[in-house]
Amino acid sequence: MKRNQFIKFVSLSALALSVLPHLSFTSTSTLSKDQLIGKGNPKLFGNGYNLREAAHLQFLKMKSDALKADIKIEVVSSYRNFAHQKRIWDRKFKSFTAKGFSAEQSITKIIEYSTIPGTSRHHWGTDLDIIDANVKRPKNVLLPNHFYGNGPFCKLKEWMDTNAKSYGFYLVYTDNANRKGFKHEPWHFSYKPLSQDYLKQYRNLDIGQILKTEQLLGSEKLTKTFISKYSKENILDINPELL
Repeated sequence: MKRNQFIKFVSLSALALSVLPHLSFTSTSTLSKDQLIGKGNPKLFGNGYNLREAAHLQFLKMKSDALKADIKIEVVSSYRNFAHQKRIWDRKFKSFTAKGFSAEQSITKIIEYSTIPGTSRHHWGTDLDIIDANVKRPKNVLLPNHFYGNGPFCKLKEWMDTNAKSYGFYLVYTDNANRKGFKHEPWHFSYKPLSQDYLKQYRNLDIGQILKTEQLLGSEKLTKTFISKYSKENILDINPELL
């Protein structure tokens, strides 16, 4: 390649990456079963949060640009390992059963917003829950009404709706009346260049068999029929752009 042609090629490549920066981080790797269910030891990056390197770098760019609009993106949850998710599960299961709910009813309540350990997207280091730290923090930050109308995080939501995809981040649980599974989470975003491929890998696991060995509270109710329905509605009924 001649010198002037090479310079032109490099210039055009740089321009393409500046317009669509997340395309520079589209390569993925095959994860082990343990990493897919939150039991591995992934290399993670971040200050006050934990993401895989490509997601971390793009998040920094997105956070920096949001600051120009007077929005300070704060991560309230990112990578969670299996043990962390199990603690959430156990705490909620005990709380609901203590209130008189049956095991089946408790599980139904839990999976409105929380995943069964081993099935969380947060196990992959690609997903995060965010708020705006530049506004007064409400007592319970992750409530949908905070992101709409006069809610404190509505400006953040509007900015993310317009800009997040240009950095590779996509809303996971959309506000679609026909969508089943987890309820709408306007705070939960996923780094698509990695998570889309990880989901494909995850679908090859026999998650029902894996969960049988974990001795979760209420695990006797996690039947083959339940897991099949849960997989279809909670794991896969998400923003179609992430499938």
